Amino acid sequence: METKLVVFKDKKIRRMLHNNEWWFVVEDIVVTLIDSKDPKQYIQRMKQRDPELGKGWVQIVHTLSIETAGGVQRMLCANTEGIFRIIQSIPSPKAEPFKRWLAKVGYERVQEIEDPELATKRTKALYRAKGYSDAWIEKRMRGSAVRAELTDEWKKRGVNGKPEYAILTSEISKAAFGLTPAEYKNLKGLERENLRDHMTDLELIFSMLGEAATTEITRKHEAQGFGENKIAARKGGRIAGEAREKLEKETGEKVVTPENYLDEPEGQKRLTVKKSPSSQK
Repeated sequence: METKLVVFKDKKIRRMLHNNEWWFVVEDIVVTLIDSKDPKQYIQRMKQRDPELGKGWVQIVHTLSIETAGGVQRMLCANTEGIFRIIQSIPSPKAEPFKRWLAKVGYERVQEIEDPELATKRTKALYRAKGYSDAWIEKRMRGSAVRAELTDEWKKRGVNGKPEYAILTSEISKAAFGLTPAEYKNLKGLERENLRDHMTDLELIFSMLGEAATTEITRKHEAQGFGENKIAARKGGRIAGEAREKLEKETGEKVVTPENYLDEPEGQKRLTVKKSPSSQK
């Protein structure tokens, strides 16, 4: 399951789907409400101040695997109901607007279960608000669908969860681009940011090709278990790698680029390129 970010008043809160509902990182909630420099210590004091909360803590909070800058870590998380209970023990002027925001986020998930198309529409709207062009968004969304199809195939074929998914993804990336995802992020100067949110159109296209090819090879060869799927991942990535190399030879330009959208949105960069003197010659 992928870790996603939501934003409340410029504060980033990590969440993930667990048992078909949103679970939020408790530390992120605490930092959002009180600007604590030591949220772990604050949580311990909060449980001591509120014995009822401390007594029911294990029912409210679960430890889930969350993506962090240092890799996947086990972190304390709570669903919407649990977060509402925790907020009761945090005296903060931000609590009321945060409750309204949290209720809205939770309700959106209920709507998405009833109408999955709403999730796609909201994701597209979020990318547009960040300054991405419609053409880029369509590629990003298609890439997400291709990725989901591949991970579903891995799950059916005995690949054991996110750690092994990450290794197989790294195999595809190395064969397609000559870089692991970690090396790719380093090239682009990224830390916690999602790598694919900072890929150019061509980078997204070759990522899709590598993963779509891997899915087809996996099916055709009936790959089972981690070892066989690792071989399929290398083959699928290599198909994308060979296509990338042919394009680079024809154009004389590298597909892999340090370009990112940390400072300037993708849509704005497109406009800048179109208006530049060199592009008009």
